[in-house]
Amino acid sequence: MTENQNIEYKESWRDEYLKWLCGYANAQGGTLFIGIDDDGNVVGVDDSKQLAEALPNKITNALGIIADVNLNTRDGKDFITITVEKYPSLISYHGRYYYRSGSVLREIAGKELDRALLKVQGITWDAIPLPRITVSDLKPEAIALFKQKALARGRLTAEDANVSDEILMENLHLVDDDGFLTRAAMLAFYRDPERWVTGSYIKIGFFGTSHSDLQYQDEVHGPLIEQIDRAVDLVYTKYLKAWITYEGIQRVEVFMFPREAFREILLNAVVHKDYAACNSIQISVYDDEMYIWNDGRMPENLRTTESLFAKHSSKPFNPKIAHVFFVSGMIEAWGRGFDKIRSACDALYHTPMPEYDIGAGGIMVHCRTNDKYLELMNPNGHGVQKNVQKEDGLETRIIELISAQRDISLSKMADQLGVSSKTVQRSIDKLKQNGRISRQGGKRFGYWELH
Repeated sequence: MTENQNIEYKESWRDEYLKWLCGYANAQGGTLFIGIDDDGNVVGVDDSKQLAEALPNKITNALGIIADVNLNTRDGKDFITITVEKYPSLISYHGRYYYRSGSVLREIAGKELDRALLKVQGITWDAIPLPRITVSDLKPEAIALFKQKALARGRLTAEDANVSDEILMENLHLVDDDGFLTRAAMLAFYRDPERWVTGSYIKIGFFGTSHSDLQYQDEVHGPLIEQIDRAVDLVYTKYLKAWITYEGIQRVEVFMFPREAFREILLNAVVHKDYAACNSIQISVYDDEMYIWNDGRMPENLRTTESLFAKHSSKPFNPKIAHVFFVSGMIEAWGRGFDKIRSACDALYHTPMPEYDIGAGGIMVHCRTNDKYLELMNPNGHGVQKNVQKEDGLETRIIELISAQRDISLSKMADQLGVSSKTVQRSIDKLKQNGRISRQGGKRFGYWELH
């Protein structure tokens, strides 16, 4: 056998190896072999019988656990096996906590230790109570928005929603046994969650030609239940350009990435974020790609893009927060959000699926655009219109007028647009040069053709 997550070879015993047994007890359990070299060859143990008799008490005194210690013989040489089971409570050695990860022993400290201590108690970070916050401190508009969404999706009945805020919080399991609101309640509904948890907001930035070329940015603050819609609206009205194409006479706005898929990615970021890390969710927007990062964690079996988009159970890092968003109807159970991302990407000109990079540094989602959008971006491409913002562009507004009334005159366009006839004429000339429109017939009885 080779060394792995559950097996470690040592040629002789040292008391410092008690750390390895501590690591086994806090991970998946394992066996420490004494008297075997790194290649798996038995080298023997001096005073093996005496050591085998002394080890059980030494382990119990140092770690407070019971280990299975056995003396074995191979080829006339003695070796000892020490087997430790996984313990339901966290085990320490001299006040320090260790964990066996792969073939490496590492110390658990800081926020990771806090999470581990909570986990063995069956408690998550977002379930910790905050004694200084009461229901009256929550934002009424946030609670009203939650009820509105939950009623619209059928996740709450009118009777469920027509209760006091105190009872609503209890029904959402956001109150502990002593009647205190949890961190999840504060983050979801408190007016200023950053007062209690630094970094509980969303930061958005638009970048130019490089990752350091930040051109403008915004921040979305407030209760989490309000942040999602506000962030999505801001990204799709200010940060993403809509290229315009036409299907017949119907005007179609083509965005870089499907709105519904982006919304699901952002919801996942909120639910899986490690709020104890005190870092904001960050959205970096470029002309033809977008990155969404959060200091979050995913289950061990969901660490690749392929595993996320395969069928899997839902194990949110913050289950209390996830439950709030589920009842509101904003997210689905059983990991179905990834199915919605796939469907939305397929529907928008077969946009590439987002790519997930999950590691110790957090979760980075890379969203790339589709070929149709790239085609419209290219100013030299066939039938390509100039780049316009969704809400801007005189040429776009002229196209809309022509779509509604093909025989509209220049003077009527000028009146409806509030500009001079000469300004309209210049835009008409540009549209003709770009092949977007043409004129059939004379000024009096002619009409416009869209291309």
